[in-house]
Amino acid sequence: MIGMFLGNPAYPTYQVFLTAAIAALLTACFMPFFIRVMKNGGIGQQIRADGPERHLIKQGTPTMGGFVMLACAVIACVIMVPWSPDLICAMVATLLTGALGLLDDIESVAHKRSLGLTPVQKMVGLTLISIVFCLAAVNWVGISPAVRFPGGFIIDLGVISTTIGEGPGAFHIPWLYLIFVCLLMVGLSNAVNLTDGLDGLAGGTVMIAMIGMSMVAFKYGELPLSAFAGAIAGACIGFLWHNCYPASIFMGDTGSLALGAAFASCAIITKTEVTSLVMGGLFVVEALSVMIQVAVFKRTGKRVFLMAPIHHHFEKMGWRENKVVIRFWIISAAFVALGFALYFQLP
Repeated sequence: MIGMFLGNPAYPTYQVFLTAAIAALLTACFMPFFIRVMKNGGIGQQIRADGPERHLIKQGTPTMGGFVMLACAVIACVIMVPWSPDLICAMVATLLTGALGLLDDIESVAHKRSLGLTPVQKMVGLTLISIVFCLAAVNWVGISPAVRFPGGFIIDLGVISTTIGEGPGAFHIPWLYLIFVCLLMVGLSNAVNLTDGLDGLAGGTVMIAMIGMSMVAFKYGELPLSAFAGAIAGACIGFLWHNCYPASIFMGDTGSLALGAAFASCAIITKTEVTSLVMGGLFVVEALSVMIQVAVFKRTGKRVFLMAPIHHHFEKMGWRENKVVIRFWIISAAFVALGFALYFQLP
């Protein structure tokens, strides 16, 4: 049955749907085994001491579920998707970021603390991955170093470039676009990481965002990339079966950093860098809440929010965890719908 749809140009949407379904099924089925392994090994999440008191009961909950999510998404793509430069580029960036997150999770578990790698170490790692991805996307995938805005406005960030070699094999380094891609990928990876603070919050919002990104990639004509985004969304669905409140497992930085990179890489390849910030508006809000809180507190000694990221602010206001999560899902869906509408206004 799968073979019939695979490679049949009359059914491209089935290929995307089946890839998502396979990723969801594999993740849901393999996660219980992974949870048992984590429990038997005594490997659990370390909860920040200054967080909401009700979260202290989550101490020791198995973590690093993002490893299973990424593995199952890759397997689904191997089964269903014809390989292409854009798919390989996005997948490698996602897996490398996941590997960085895995190191962070291992460091956290090994030292029994809520913090793993230092911020500088993570920033350096994310920046290096972003640089490699950008150069591969420009020189191998062939994307343009230009940023498109709704309404027809385009900024060419390739005006300051270095070209090594001549002819078809020339290697281009668009410096301004390289900086832009680094900011986007590092920013979105950290933003999703900050969103991962409540049971089902990051998994649900990333699922919604990647469904939207899958539609964008399909409309853009990048079927393998559309299926990849669908596989990530499907993996989130399978993960949510075990991560919904009360969570049996957390995705850890292995998952959250990688999911942010997957979203960013799809946006860059489909040339929707600007509208992706709208589609991922909830992640942007989460990151901004932390930046505002830190900046204002350092300047005035006062807090804007009861606690940052902003989902904890609503918890401190008395909202139950499920209430925050579901309402944030709704907000995320609204952002995705708006971003998808703006996509049709791109030049």
